[in-house]
Amino acid sequence: MNDNTDYDFDRIINRRPTDSHKWNKYDKDVLPMWIADMDFASPNPVISALQKRVRHGVFGYPLHPPEELCNLIIDQMAKRYGWKVKKEDFIFLPGTHDGFKLACRMVGKKGDEVLMHTPLYPPLLKAPATGKRRLITSELIYKEKDSYSLNYEDFQNKITNQTRLFILCNPHNPVGKVYSREELEKIGEICLQNNLIICSDDVHSDLVYSGNEYTPIASLSPKLASRTITLMAPSKTYNLAGLKLSMAIIQNKELWSKIRSQLDNYPAGGLGIVGATAAYRDGENWYRQLMEYLENNRDFLHEFVNNKLPGISMISPEGTFLAWLDCRKANLQPDPYNFFINQAKVALGDGRNYGVGGNGFVRLNFGCPRPLLINALQQLQNAFK
Repeated sequence: MNDNTDYDFDRIINRRPTDSHKWNKYDKDVLPMWIADMDFASPNPVISALQKRVRHGVFGYPLHPPEELCNLIIDQMAKRYGWKVKKEDFIFLPGTHDGFKLACRMVGKKGDEVLMHTPLYPPLLKAPATGKRRLITSELIYKEKDSYSLNYEDFQNKITNQTRLFILCNPHNPVGKVYSREELEKIGEICLQNNLIICSDDVHSDLVYSGNEYTPIASLSPKLASRTITLMAPSKTYNLAGLKLSMAIIQNKELWSKIRSQLDNYPAGGLGIVGATAAYRDGENWYRQLMEYLENNRDFLHEFVNNKLPGISMISPEGTFLAWLDCRKANLQPDPYNFFINQAKVALGDGRNYGVGGNGFVRLNFGCPRPLLINALQQLQNAFK
């Protein structure tokens, strides 16, 4: 489908009648800026493909792995990232959550350790417990208003003879960091030296802003490829989370077989496959306009937070549509999350749930129409008055 649409990302769509988790968790007078779910309609080609499939009326088991979708992803990995993957490397899943939980169950044995960088997306922190593994963390180094960096010495020192798995998040949720090639090479070297398997949650890999470049850690060398589970999805990029489809790319056959053996014969739904295929095939025009809009939202938000919210600062995220707000100097009582819920009527992500380094922070989703973002920021500002 040749899509020449000029999309209107300012359009506000009422999501409350759709059983939206984002919009129905809180009272109706609360603006939800918390969960990583954009408020934009998906690309027209995706909607058209789904409508056509629904009109067919039969919703039986789909072919796995789906041939056309595999070929589209293979082409995209090669063009965008210079990464060569094969159809045989794919495992389709309902979501990336399934992928990192499976990794925690299938790598090592009960009682072994899983290492992660914090602050970090809460479901990742909870994943080791699902496999009766122990969570070990290394805190990222925070340079206020500037950047997060890696503490390689601490990362190395946290590895013990029971550490079997390292879970990477790239681009990083919540801090918005896109790891450089050099950083990934150093991480990879430490993991190889200690015989760790890497599970890389790269669900935001397409959402990277100008001046930054995403690199799959598995693309750096055959050795790293053989020890890496890469998790990706169209869900964040094209706003398809409710269609429940993601993929694990695993270039080690033994590791691939371990993960695949734990799944049903049909691990992804037919409508998810239809939506993803249309997105990867015909969604480029929408995607380009989305990235320009999100970057403008990010820059507007960055300027507002650092200049109009006293005691609050943020780093400009290199990727994702999530902002990590440092509220520690604002002395918000009883804590930033509850202060903004009660005083501003804005729901944000509670930094206390993101592990070490999260206290005093909140996460804000700016993947929304600009008028909604402006309303939320004005409500945050008014709360100080």
